[in-house]
Amino acid sequence: MLAAVVLLTFMIVRWVPGDPARNILGLTAGPAQVAQVRQELGLTNSIWQQFGHYISGLARGDLGRSFVNQQPIAQMIGQRLSLTAELAISALVVVLVIGFPLGILAGWLQHHGRARGFGFGVATGSSLAGALPEYITGTLLIFVFALTLRVLPVQGGPGFTGMALPALAVGLAPAAVFTRLVRNETVSVLSQEYIATAMSKRLPGIRLILRHVLPNVATSTLTLGGLLLVALLGGTVITENVFNISGLGTGIVQAIVHDDYPAVQGILLVLAVIAVVINLSVDITLGLLDPRVLSKRPS
Repeated sequence: MLAAVVLLTFMIVRWVPGDPARNILGLTAGPAQVAQVRQELGLTNSIWQQFGHYISGLARGDLGRSFVNQQPIAQMIGQRLSLTAELAISALVVVLVIGFPLGILAGWLQHHGRARGFGFGVATGSSLAGALPEYITGTLLIFVFALTLRVLPVQGGPGFTGMALPALAVGLAPAAVFTRLVRNETVSVLSQEYIATAMSKRLPGIRLILRHVLPNVATSTLTLGGLLLVALLGGTVITENVFNISGLGTGIVQAIVHDDYPAVQGILLVLAVIAVVINLSVDITLGLLDPRVLSKRPS
């Protein structure tokens, strides 16, 4: 996957129309100046020579330097990564805090045939929230909580108040999907025989949920949780630009606008590494929690 990301990213940024040298010098620069800068940036070499130079740099741990300000890409990513990670983790907290309680409650009530209105409300609300893209959700949140109520800042940043609105903007749509999944898994778990046995012992509802329902639902939804975290990283790209957060999302947009090839390649590669590590961690954790996942027995 990482090899494919490296190759495709390198090729795609060079297929996009634009000239980094012209962007650096401006429209008033003459052809001779543009040609000189293109040569200094190594853009006059063949594309395979450029790719070989890029790969040799990666082998040394060198992501290159920005075409715009000559800043090392690794340094630029290091300065921005913490804000993007904080936003993605905060959004994941939003997903879990909303998804687990609502999903389990809706599944519990559905299994017992009660509060159909609540279940319908959860389904309708989750569908509406899941249909809204991050930039619309973010704009609405800014209008309500920052401009109208004036309880949170318009611009995002580190800390609870700075990340509250951006985390909600990123996390509400995935939370809607997660709520529906938890509800379905809760209904499935409650239909198992061991749950019926536990109910026959007249265990209190909250104890039954905490000891028997929640652990099984958490295990079955762990895979989606890892996928959601990867998706949340993608959602931060748009949301960071809405809330003017200086993370990887705004960095990659600026790099694309200025045809800053090394910055685009470096940021996408880092995001891909994070995605691969998350998926691998989920697979390992799922195998440790449920050894049956790792067993491959013939049917």
